[in-house]
Amino acid sequence: MIDGIGIDVVDIERFSQSLERTPSLREKLFTPAEQAKPIHSLAARFAAKEALAKALNAGHGLSWHEAEVINHESGKPDFLFRGEIAELVDGARVHLSLSHDAGIASAMVVVER
Repeated sequence: MIDGIGIDVVDIERFSQSLERTPSLREKLFTPAEQAKPIHSLAARFAAKEALAKALNAGHGLSWHEAEVINHESGKPDFLFRGEIAELVDGARVHLSLSHDAGIASAMVVVER
């Protein structure tokens, strides 16, 4: 049964400008492994975390580092959950799709219980 769906879209150039304007934002939003990624990948990961919050109906907000976006050897994106988010999604299947093209990064998350 689908418990939640979330989608988010990020303008990559605008996101890049935000990170340049506020350097501490990169550290706040992303784990050390994520921080090493190129800007289009960071924008997609930010969209993924926003889409996850929407899918979970997390009105109180979630800790950015508790949902790390990883890639399997096949390239398939997935979440690595920690802390409160791990407890929140316990027993659920969380599906993630990322895309970036034409200056836009997007993510879709589906949560099944």
